[in-house]
Amino acid sequence: MYRLKKDQEFKRVYRQGRSVAGRYVVIYYLPVGGNQSRFGFSVSKKIGKAVQRNRIRRLLREICRLHLDYFASGHDYIVIPRRSAAGRSFAELKEDMLKLAAKIGRN
Repeated sequence: MYRLKKDQEFKRVYRQGRSVAGRYVVIYYLPVGGNQSRFGFSVSKKIGKAVQRNRIRRLLREICRLHLDYFASGHDYIVIPRRSAAGRSFAELKEDMLKLAAKIGRN
């Protein structure tokens, strides 16, 4: 799984991309061509202390890694958990993420 790391990459997806929102997660996406997708994760301090933020980031990264085939290839994605994501289980976050991935695939 490839990652978005630079600030410029994040800004480009926010500016030029589209978004879909679920119960626990918001995903910004931008078609860039090619056959590989890149993922970035942005977890606000509103979620909680560093331990909670890192836990959610790890869960979301693992969901993306295990279910790469659900996400359209050739896109840059930024995954942003909402406050309601704090304390949610892997299964709940996975369900929300896969629904959003399906919605992106239809667009």
